[in-house]
Amino acid sequence: MRTVHDVHARTVRASAAAVGALLDRLAGDDDPLFPVPGWPAMRFDRPLGVGATGGHGFVRYRVTAYEPGRRVRFDFPEGGYHAFEVTPLDADHCRVTHVLEGRFRGARRAAWPIAVRWLHDTVVEEALDNVELAATGTLRAPARRSRWVRLLNRLLWERPTAVAVPSGARLARNAFARTDFQDAWQLPLPPGMPRDPAAWKGVLRGAFPELGRAETADGGEILLGQDARHLDFRASILVESPGTGERTTGHEGRVTLSTVVRTHNTGGRLYFAVVRRVHPVLARAMLRRTHRRLALAAPSAGERELAARAPQSGYGHRVRP
Repeated sequence: MRTVHDVHARTVRASAAAVGALLDRLAGDDDPLFPVPGWPAMRFDRPLGVGATGGHGFVRYRVTAYEPGRRVRFDFPEGGYHAFEVTPLDADHCRVTHVLEGRFRGARRAAWPIAVRWLHDTVVEEALDNVELAATGTLRAPARRSRWVRLLNRLLWERPTAVAVPSGARLARNAFARTDFQDAWQLPLPPGMPRDPAAWKGVLRGAFPELGRAETADGGEILLGQDARHLDFRASILVESPGTGERTTGHEGRVTLSTVVRTHNTGGRLYFAVVRRVHPVLARAMLRRTHRRLALAAPSAGERELAARAPQSGYGHRVRP
């Protein structure tokens, strides 16, 4: 068994009360602390408080202690914990500390020095960046991801799941009177990701024309496609925010890539009989690649907090390194 004790601390030029107010919003829809969407969001089955169960990504834990504005502790099922704490230093300064205590056995023991430690350190430092930026409006030394961390982030990025063509994808569902093939692939849409479906047009490689658009207050659908002698195809990109359409995952929205195909003749049917074997692999890869690209280009949680306060505070976005 391997016991790990890992501590990250940051002195912030802001009052403990101001920083504690940010901590209290952890895992909420407007969380200004956790580094989303570059990493999986921290989510629980209820508002932040003792007994809330959840985690981020594949890491699961339960809230076992919570002092509003001061401290929150999360215990792992296999033993150990991690915690955030805000400590006042004087009227205008405080220290934010993250502590991890873990007991790893078997494969987890080997995974810690190889991968988990590097991911953990990066996520925590980016969270502390968000605290500093949201509390002070500036960031002195942003955390940088190593090549190894960037590779791990790519390998662990969430994979699309197969779903039925959503009821909200009306352009796709009504594209043809008769459909010979249809499928749909879906990924969650965490805070900070673009809600305009036009931003997702890069999912499809190639200059496919836009054939239709349906906009809503919280997203919408865009339809791309092309007609040929042997078959016609349409690709729909549907963006849904929480509370729209069918049930969403946690507090997050979702983006769905749907494809519908209509064949015209024997040549079209033979052609698509071959294409449909590779189509799911390509569709998943294209959606996943675009999802990650847009997530890494999105404003950080700290930047979003400043933007939300900009009319009142005069803060703007920092220049990202």
